[in-house]
Amino acid sequence: MRSIVPVLTVVGVIFALWYAAAIWLNAAWAYDKAKRADVTLSTSALVADTWAQEKPRLPAPHQVGAEIWKTTGAMVAKGRAFSKRSLIYHSWITLSATLLGFALGTGLGILLAVGIVYNTVMDRSVMPWVITSQTIPILALAPMIIVVLNAVGISGLLPKAMISMYLSFFPVVVGMVKGLRSPEVMQLDQMRTWNASASQTFWRLRLPASMPYLFASLKVGMAASLVGAIVGELPTGAVAGLGARLLAGSYYGQTIQIWSALIMAAALAAVLVAIIGVIQRVTLSRMGMA
Repeated sequence: MRSIVPVLTVVGVIFALWYAAAIWLNAAWAYDKAKRADVTLSTSALVADTWAQEKPRLPAPHQVGAEIWKTTGAMVAKGRAFSKRSLIYHSWITLSATLLGFALGTGLGILLAVGIVYNTVMDRSVMPWVITSQTIPILALAPMIIVVLNAVGISGLLPKAMISMYLSFFPVVVGMVKGLRSPEVMQLDQMRTWNASASQTFWRLRLPASMPYLFASLKVGMAASLVGAIVGELPTGAVAGLGARLLAGSYYGQTIQIWSALIMAAALAAVLVAIIGVIQRVTLSRMGMA
């Protein structure tokens, strides 16, 4: 109970600020309508108007909640969970690219980390390029990736997954390098005393020691992968996915639709990171590290 109260307090403050910001940002349109109708707005009428506008600058939380329910729960109740108007359908499209990109990024990150730790040449040559790669804005890089892959006949899921991979592999590389190098000199000397081979040292010392670092980087990588999948949908003119919902909402000024897609993306990221957290606790517990 004590752990829930602070969370609920923070959530309550966020909602209070959100409602207040909705009044502030939407008040201009409310006053403009009242002026054209030659009426005077009372405080209660102003609040009611700013929280119920069809295309507000900032939708109120209950408007976003109603939109999410209409495009999720109501769709499920009607048996149309994977209708193209359903956020569940669009979330699934984005999730597919996210998971594929995350898997590719994790595999690439671990392989690069092992090479960097065990090969001095890779440490001096590859690691600087890995760091430099993250200085390129993804919004500038994404269209180039899409165009190049489309030119060789690759379209659909894979280009978005490649962008997700680009964002997710970096934290995995950094985390795994740190983790594989975390054993102390005394522990490495002990393995040499036992005449352990390089592979035995890796599997029995370096890899187990890297697990906490790996899971921490996987959480960051998963969130980055989701961002990459959404960004990958923007330059393609996609008709499905959370990125497509954001585009459609921006084209037609549907701010409520935009915010519902954003909240859905945030919820999806939270669930994915929570799943990694559960796997982390189970894995580390079985290894005697939790």
